[in-house]
Amino acid sequence: MTMEVVDEDTQLVEAARSGNRAAFSQLYARYAQMVNAIALAHANPAEAPDLVQEVFMRALSKLSRLRDPGAFGGWLAMIARNCARDRLRAPAPIELPADVAAPGPQGDDAEAAEALEAIRALPDAYRETLLMRLVEGMSGPEIAARTGLAEGSVRVNLHRGMKMLRERLRSER
Repeated sequence: MTMEVVDEDTQLVEAARSGNRAAFSQLYARYAQMVNAIALAHANPAEAPDLVQEVFMRALSKLSRLRDPGAFGGWLAMIARNCARDRLRAPAPIELPADVAAPGPQGDDAEAAEALEAIRALPDAYRETLLMRLVEGMSGPEIAARTGLAEGSVRVNLHRGMKMLRERLRSER
């Protein structure tokens, strides 16, 4: 992670702790893509927007407990994973009868849903970095800066994840 990102995050976290809403808004703008990718990796895609909001609400309420403001990205990623896991543990929604339920995805949506399911079947490290790259359009260095991972680790995760994804998609055809 570059020192510049850590320094900026530290300043923004400190300002947000002091009640500066604009600073927290900047943190949101910086990290919403990462949190969305983690939400997609672990939860129902339809719940991802709500989950992103929940993660930032939890982060705001716990910001005073963050020991190292420069580690905001990794801390936020942990909150996102925990929120997603909490959602998975929650009671399942009531299913509608088949004659009332909405039809499943079709066309491009069906392909996107199939690709997302294939990605979600990968190990966590690959799943999250791939979604940050493929869905959110983040570069390897951006992923590293936001998550706190080393750039080399991100490159390895992306490479191995893409390889596993290609193999999985080929085997499904």
